[in-house]
Amino acid sequence: MKSAGKVFLIISGLIIFSNIYSQDTLKYYLSLNDVVNLAIEKSSAMKYQHNRNVNYYWRWKNFKTSNRPQLVLSGELPDYDKSTQAVTQPDGSVEFKQVTNLSTSARLSLNQSIPQTGTYIYASTSLYRFQDFNKDAVSYSGSPFSIGFHQPIFAVNWLKWSRKIEPLVYDEAQKDYIESTEEISLNATYRFFTYLRVQTNYNLAENNLKNSTANLEIAETKKRLGKISENDFARIRLAVLNAQKALNEASMELKNADFELKSYIGLRQDEEIELTIPTGIYLFEIDPEKALAEAKANRKESAQFERRLIEADRSLVQAKSNTGLSATLNGSYGLSNSADELGGVYEQPEKQRTLNLSLSIPVLDWGRSASAVKLAESQRDLTIYNVEKDRTDFERSVIVQVEQFGLLKDQLETAKEADKVAENGYTIALKRFQNGEISITDMNIALSERERAKRDYINSLRTYWVAYYNLRILTLYDFELGQKISHSNPLLVNP
Repeated sequence: MKSAGKVFLIISGLIIFSNIYSQDTLKYYLSLNDVVNLAIEKSSAMKYQHNRNVNYYWRWKNFKTSNRPQLVLSGELPDYDKSTQAVTQPDGSVEFKQVTNLSTSARLSLNQSIPQTGTYIYASTSLYRFQDFNKDAVSYSGSPFSIGFHQPIFAVNWLKWSRKIEPLVYDEAQKDYIESTEEISLNATYRFFTYLRVQTNYNLAENNLKNSTANLEIAETKKRLGKISENDFARIRLAVLNAQKALNEASMELKNADFELKSYIGLRQDEEIELTIPTGIYLFEIDPEKALAEAKANRKESAQFERRLIEADRSLVQAKSNTGLSATLNGSYGLSNSADELGGVYEQPEKQRTLNLSLSIPVLDWGRSASAVKLAESQRDLTIYNVEKDRTDFERSVIVQVEQFGLLKDQLETAKEADKVAENGYTIALKRFQNGEISITDMNIALSERERAKRDYINSLRTYWVAYYNLRILTLYDFELGQKISHSNPLLVNP
């Protein structure tokens, strides 16, 4: 005999009401909210989203740091060379001589990019040491101080475009993370109601078998008393066999649904669960304009549409820059010197200046550049059209979802009332059948109506909650609490 007790279990921060049937067996009574929270806490799908979001976070951090100054130390320590080399003599002849030398160099530079203009500037100091083992001589050279710049002209300023695009990519990723979390909630809801439907079928089949068995016992007594026909007795016996068959089929379906649900929400397969019907529903009205405004503000599509247009503009600018003059201006100013001793490098160094302009001008490309520009213009126009179409479709989907959600109230209340009426009708019909007041045909009709009403009620609940989570996904707004939906990534608590 099983001893029953009651306890509150905490699983991943969730308080779940359970009945204890023995020391080794626990049954978890899970609500829809429990299943959704377990999926968010423990599912492999959520773990994937965590890591994907971390990837975008570090991409954003990498972009932010790329615009900061960099202090770089570089050099060759050491560069040893012992070889035979061709040495040009003063008269122009060449002699091959054995050389043995050791050189070391070091350069410390402070580099900075200017995104607004695409300019690269630097300030550096360098030192070079050369030792000739054949002549037993050491010499030094270096630049105590130098500054310079690198300025592309008529070229695409990639830094400027990155400053426009990368913030949108990061914003898009954060909103996509919240949306993906809500999609996991929706998938958990689908699995919850699949399990609940199968569980309901199993409970109905189990109850039908119990009642059919009781009916058969009554029929057997009536048969001995000659108060029932052979035909009616056979039909009652057939009802028991059909009920047993239905129970076996429901049992197999329940095992499959049980495996799938536990796998998704991260429960062990040896843990026993039972789902509770989500009856505590708060039916509320939603303003379509409010829903649309929240969708535009919270969804990734807003940032995505803007990013797509900017990328199309960037491609067009790049195509145009490849068709004409391209130039790069380089310049530097500094001090340099050479000496036989280290300290001599820094004594009265000479000034050095460099300035050069490199040009590239396409002369004849047989129309390739012009066609590239036309292609980029065409792709930009297509992008504008697609973005406008996608924006219209997105706004329409939000409005349609809100309207559909508003129609579910009457449907849900009607299904709930029909379930109560059918359940009462079946209870009355069962008693009347056992008292011999109605036939087995009338009894089966009541049974069929009861099962259909119960399934319709479960389907109505499923339709409501699926619509509810779809609305959350489309707007990323909790209309029940009146606030934006937010989900933190546990992997980024202390990045």
